[in-house]
Amino acid sequence: MADPTNDSISRPGFFLLFLGCNSTSAHTGLSRQPAVLTYNPETKKRQVKGTAEMQSVEAGIESRRFDVVIAGEINLDLILYGLPEQMPVEREILASGFVATLGSSSAILAHNLAVLGVSVAFICRAGKDELGKLALERLAESGVDISETQVDTSLNTGVTVLLPHGERRHILTYAGPMAEMRVEDLNLEYLRSARHFHLSSLFLQKALQPGLPRLFRALKSAGLTLSLDTNDDPDDLWGGVLHELIDLVDIFLPNADEVQRITGKATIEEALDALAPRVPLIAVKCGARGAVVQQGASREWISGVRVEPVDTIGAGDSFDAGFLCAWLRGESASAAAALGNVTGALSTLRAGGTEAFRDQALVEEFLGKHVRT
Repeated sequence: MADPTNDSISRPGFFLLFLGCNSTSAHTGLSRQPAVLTYNPETKKRQVKGTAEMQSVEAGIESRRFDVVIAGEINLDLILYGLPEQMPVEREILASGFVATLGSSSAILAHNLAVLGVSVAFICRAGKDELGKLALERLAESGVDISETQVDTSLNTGVTVLLPHGERRHILTYAGPMAEMRVEDLNLEYLRSARHFHLSSLFLQKALQPGLPRLFRALKSAGLTLSLDTNDDPDDLWGGVLHELIDLVDIFLPNADEVQRITGKATIEEALDALAPRVPLIAVKCGARGAVVQQGASREWISGVRVEPVDTIGAGDSFDAGFLCAWLRGESASAAAALGNVTGALSTLRAGGTEAFRDQALVEEFLGKHVRT
């Protein structure tokens, strides 16, 4: 695939952010004039230089403690490479490589958002065990606030074993405490302290599901914007509270397979036709092909970034990180998707969903090459 489109993409994190000129942000309603926003991920402080309108927007941003709050699952990913798709039982089969890394869609997104310079709060439930301790340490080292972590002494922390086979993979998951966290267990004031709420892995968080419509409405009433990435439904039913939530979110972030299964449509285009009247902004992740963005009646394909992947684990969650990072800073939907394509591609250069983002030199080099100013 070609490099990113000609849309100007803001440099996140330790880079300068150049907000676009002479256009209107659909999520602020303000005319975006030339302005420069600098961000220091160590001090978590922003400075804006530009028009009074932009300074007003930034003042509103700073009144919230966090940019994004996520209520979700956390676990480690145990990745075994070089195994065949079909394996006999009662035989010892040798892998060619092994990596243990921070896993789960919610935690991967939180980690990578924080690396990009976004202030992130995270609520999860983990077991009182070494796997949970390591997962939380990995998340905290990126700068994510984990002060609202709940510890479950009755269950071991969840784990996912992944067996990549080229473009396909086996995914074996023990849910653990992630399936037990309820909306009633969440600190609503903590959630309200952010500008934006995101939910991933809807179908793995079974105890959370019944209260989500009520929670989404409460957060919208508090002024938060909402985004949803369902991830896979292991039961392949795509029901429950899903469609009620779709009608409440501001941003929907499925992949190509998910959007077709959710709508029962044969093509991405037909699926978007069905969802466009219900969701203000949809970005469908299409792997190496890039992404397609639907905003109202407007539809645009955004080209992907050519890389040689180690694996694609967490690439979709990393796309979400880039997309939300740009969108929350006032970028257009197409520019947000272009940055999502870059961060999704970056993720594939190391094993798992966060290892590339833990390599600061790689992050600086890759974003410096693929992100325009």
